[in-house]
Amino acid sequence: MTRQTAIRLPDETYERLQALAARTGRTATFYIRQAIEEHLDDLEDIYLAERALERLERGESTTRPLKEVMVELGLDD
Repeated sequence: MTRQTAIRLPDETYERLQALAARTGRTATFYIRQAIEEHLDDLEDIYLAERALERLERGESTTRPLKEVMVELGLDD
């Protein structure tokens, strides 16, 4: 299943997108979808990392040295 959405782009971005689509024979929609799919994981990871940092700063989480974790998991060879 797919869903439709609308976005507003600055004129320059829109023109670049249209030019790319014309040069390659692909649709602008193809490139919009591709860009979102390729960068969504990164954006989600950044969000999770920011939340983890906030928990650390509030003292709600702690860290452990990598060596300690590796020993605990039996990966210290």
